[in-house]
Amino acid sequence: MFDVKVPELAESISEGTVAQWLKKEGDKVVKGEDIVELETDKVNIEISAERDGILKNIKVEPGDTVAVGDVIASIVDGDGSAAETESKPEEKPAAEEKTEPAKKQEQSSEKAEAEEEDSKAADRPIASPAARKLAREKGIDLSEVSSRDPLGRVRTEDVKRHAEGGNSEKAASSSKPAASTSQQQPKAAEAVNPEKPVERVKMSRRRQTIAKRLVEAQQTAAMLTTFNEVDMTAINEVRARRKDKFYEQNGVKLGYMSFFTKAVVGALKKFPAINAEIQGDEMVLKKFYDIGIAVGAEEGLVVPVVRNADRLSFAGIEKEIGNLAEKARNKKLSLEDLQGGSFTITNGGIFGSMLSTPILNAPQVGILGMHTIQWRPVAIDKERMENRPMMYIALSYDHRIVDGKEAVSFLTTIKSLLEDPESLLLEG
Repeated sequence: MFDVKVPELAESISEGTVAQWLKKEGDKVVKGEDIVELETDKVNIEISAERDGILKNIKVEPGDTVAVGDVIASIVDGDGSAAETESKPEEKPAAEEKTEPAKKQEQSSEKAEAEEEDSKAADRPIASPAARKLAREKGIDLSEVSSRDPLGRVRTEDVKRHAEGGNSEKAASSSKPAASTSQQQPKAAEAVNPEKPVERVKMSRRRQTIAKRLVEAQQTAAMLTTFNEVDMTAINEVRARRKDKFYEQNGVKLGYMSFFTKAVVGALKKFPAINAEIQGDEMVLKKFYDIGIAVGAEEGLVVPVVRNADRLSFAGIEKEIGNLAEKARNKKLSLEDLQGGSFTITNGGIFGSMLSTPILNAPQVGILGMHTIQWRPVAIDKERMENRPMMYIALSYDHRIVDGKEAVSFLTTIKSLLEDPESLLLEG
């Protein structure tokens, strides 16, 4: 018998959630065949069979959380017929038959204890391993510890804070039983009121991670947003003239993203502080240009990275974005596809967004938001007005290391490059 274990997922990922079993218990599997899909904070990962055999002893169900190294199933030798033979009960000696009632009673007792333990585990608060260890050392009940984490996860600082003022907090909570009861009443009313139906849907692991990181970005960065608008006339004319030839030569359409990616790279070279991150009391200025492109997938927003965008042609950028988008749709993105970006572009315009303030993709200090193109009357000079295809663009930045002057100048540079697209070919 061979144990199926959760493999090492990534340096920063120690657990995942079972998304679905791709094989059923009793199915025949071959080496290298995917048998279960795990959802992690960033991507979905398939665990494959490491040998031929029959899948047995599935220990976890979809929705269960598993950690690296956990045994989640077994693979036994044989084919379908062998599996049936294994499941047949063997003849027992008379002495064993006499002890069968006692064994059944013992198993029933063990089952009841297991169910009780499962019930207790379900009621346990969510806490990091370090927080649980500290709570055990200090003799603190985690259910009494209040958390400041947006997702309710108890951390070591919560336990320390409770330990410092734990007695007073406990006394205060015990002296107000009526208030505690009244706080719980709305939940009960919500559940039983037939005129106000609700549905509770547990957030996926990825959605929880997205929520947590967005809140962390807002809490840790001094985030500001500056805006400008771009006249898309010149880009539209280039695309209209060159799109057929471009597709014929490269097998990919000439979209807007290659123009914006090229413009971002050109602006980042002029303003290196926006292609950076903060580590302690240091600024890490990145001398490479790995541009994250936000993609709306079924499970939530993901940001795959176009590597070395400064070295790619327009066709190379369009091909890479197309490949990453297809991977995202098919849930085939790897951790390597998502890690290490230096700046992010997000295009809310494809959903019809006219204006927005994008949130930083930490630890990056800048993100560019694109929006929908709308025809608007524009003053060409004092005498003339023309209808032009206009797009609002937004730069959110971390004011801790990026000054307002830099941010505005960065956005103005992008505007200038986009309104004169031939200049993008001259950017070194």
